Amino acid sequence: MPRPSTFTDDLAAQILGARRVGFGKGKAKEVPEAIRKATEQAKRQMVRIPLREGRTLHHDIEGRHGAGRVVMRMAPTGTGIIAGGPMRAVFEMLGVQDVVAKSIGSQNPYNMIRATLDGLQKEMSPRMVAQRRGKKVADILRREDAPAAEAAEAAEA
Repeated sequence: MPRPSTFTDDLAAQILGARRVGFGKGKAKEVPEAIRKATEQAKRQMVRIPLREGRTLHHDIEGRHGAGRVVMRMAPTGTGIIAGGPMRAVFEMLGVQDVVAKSIGSQNPYNMIRATLDGLQKEMSPRMVAQRRGKKVADILRREDAPAAEAAEAAEA
């Protein structure tokens, strides 16, 4: 009869500085060693996430990994973090204060974290969009507000 496995598996999310987060998974026979390995891997896989006013997302995002899907929405001030389990830990580590998130599909914590990070990596700030298009930030923001301004002018007339 084969001997049962005695490996310990650990999951770690790491934050270094503001708006940077990484994810790692470590496996070892002892818990401290598994934590150390997971933390080292998380430090190597750090990604920078832009936040709006340092408290919420710039726009609504969907992240996917395997069968897991995560929907994240920006929220007004005072909403707090409305997210379940592993997603909440990622948002707290990032310093996000207001966000609404829902996981759909897989409930596996590894896939939920990977889907959350996938979505967060897709997020783009107005500065990033302007730089990619070769325009000024004011031009990008003005275009978004233009239809609302035109509708207000038409209503007044």
